[in-house]
Amino acid sequence: MPRIKTMPYESVSSKLLFRILRCLVPAAYFAASLIAQNFDQGRTASTRPILRAKAVLGLEHVANNSMGELSIQDDVFVYSRREGPTIRMPLSAIQGAFLSQEDKQMGGMPMALVRAATPYGGGRVISLFAHKKYDFMTLEYFDSNGGLHGTIYQLNKGQGQVLADELGAKGVHVSGLEIAAAKQRVETNNVK
Repeated sequence: MPRIKTMPYESVSSKLLFRILRCLVPAAYFAASLIAQNFDQGRTASTRPILRAKAVLGLEHVANNSMGELSIQDDVFVYSRREGPTIRMPLSAIQGAFLSQEDKQMGGMPMALVRAATPYGGGRVISLFAHKKYDFMTLEYFDSNGGLHGTIYQLNKGQGQVLADELGAKGVHVSGLEIAAAKQRVETNNVK
């Protein structure tokens, strides 16, 4: 059997190539992470929170229960959707905001049938886990013609407080569960 000899320069070049790649790959990952980190820091520093919300009721030119995004840009309250109009409301037109928290039963009719069909009172146990909490923000505002309107937004739990804090920082009167509880704690501490 004839032996096939490899040339010595071929093995040296593959070893050298392997060593170079072994050094360059981690360096490339490190550089990419630095670029991504700087991009994220620049982007988050310049933007305000954008919250996903459902316009439950009362928003002009928007269908009830439509999903969109809420944000406060300068002195304007903005509700935008992918399709349809973007609603801009000056913060000076907002007369008041009310924050509440409710829990909604999830699953609809199929979940109700499962609860009813579960023997030995097991439906009650299922209903304990079939609830999800939401924050609701109700805004009272004057339109451009001077008419008083109200609109209700549904947000995920905790996001309502973020929106209430931002509205309060801009000078809008905000009331609700979290704010009332905080005021009550302050009053009870002052009495003691």
